[in-house]
Amino acid sequence: MAKKPEILMVCGAGLGSSFACEMSVEDVLKEENIEAKLSHCDISTATSTPADVILTGANFESQFKQYDIQTPIIYLKRMVDKNEIREKLLPELEKL
Repeated sequence: MAKKPEILMVCGAGLGSSFACEMSVEDVLKEENIEAKLSHCDISTATSTPADVILTGANFESQFKQYDIQTPIIYLKRMVDKNEIREKLLPELEKL
């Protein structure tokens, strides 16, 4: 990776589960020795926020499909599951 990837965690209100997800992502990246810019927000803010990867709950997939977002979106079954985050996020970061 040439630059620090920007990773955006998203939930309905942009406060609770997205923040918890950000903390789990931070732990995973620290374990993998990967530096990244992390932030969290709500869905409508995510549509206009630049990011390299978006992580969100699988329950928000239908809402995201209403928008034309070119950023890769990772849908998580459990937003704080570090194993799921590791399994889905790391391959996406390797593409950057």
